[in-house]
Amino acid sequence: MRILLTGGAGFIGSHLAERLIAMGNKVVCIDNLITGSTDNIAHLAGNDNFEFVKHDVSDYIFIKGKIDYVLHFASPASPVDYLTHPIKTLKVGSLGTHNSLGVAKHHGAKFLLASTSEVYGDPLVNPQPETYWGNVNPIGPRGVYDEAKRFGEAITLAYHRSHGIDTKIVRIFNTYGERMRKNDGRIVPNFIDQALKGEPLTVYGKGTQTRSFCYVSDLVEGIIKLMGSGLNEPVNIGNPEEMSVLDFAKKIKAITGTKSEIVFKELPEDDPQVRRPDISKAKSKLGWSPKVSLDEGLKRTVDWFKKQHHS
Repeated sequence: MRILLTGGAGFIGSHLAERLIAMGNKVVCIDNLITGSTDNIAHLAGNDNFEFVKHDVSDYIFIKGKIDYVLHFASPASPVDYLTHPIKTLKVGSLGTHNSLGVAKHHGAKFLLASTSEVYGDPLVNPQPETYWGNVNPIGPRGVYDEAKRFGEAITLAYHRSHGIDTKIVRIFNTYGERMRKNDGRIVPNFIDQALKGEPLTVYGKGTQTRSFCYVSDLVEGIIKLMGSGLNEPVNIGNPEEMSVLDFAKKIKAITGTKSEIVFKELPEDDPQVRRPDISKAKSKLGWSPKVSLDEGLKRTVDWFKKQHHS
């Protein structure tokens, strides 16, 4: 297939591009490099099956040649990024999704939207099944991301119902691994970077809020399975192993061997108290479940961050 991948120079996008090319596909990567980096795709440069286009998908997209699949992964994805770029986040979730769907419609291509566990907001149900409608503050600071993704899901299914496009929606839960930016602002790179520098690990609130962590290769395998499925409704892809942020900080301390202290700061507004996917649908409909343990995935990620610190 020839696949259009928006956000392909990002953390997840670059891993997905790599996997799709390894499967024999051609990938056209579009990225405006606001949060992505050409460093993430440098190893693909010169590959006949890879093409990079620097472009903002919130503007009209024109791609020469046939496209078989459109994967829309472009968006700031960490609180630091979408609070720095709130309007761009809203635009890429609305206009960017609309433009990407337009490409799929024009080419008769399949379409997959990268959505997020953030559509559930600060959930009142745990774990979160796809049937849960969420508890989102639409006008809070996080609302620019949450509502952009919720709109993205709505227009994706509207295109499916109105235009007959074969659409997929993946709801991605906390993913970690190599190529995360150390200043990303999310919990994994934050803690690892602080630990490797010997700085205090910053825990917000009391650290009792929970998260679940999915290694990037597991996520990519789930996306590949979803691409080939007949499912049009959203599917959770994540690791249901849940732990508190405080326990996670202690785990990072143990893996890195740091003597860093743990310090506590005020909890940000609308920070979710729980976050854990119900993956029953992915298991039964896709035959997917995560394979990489948290300890193994973190070891690989820490090793990668160490190399960045020494380079």
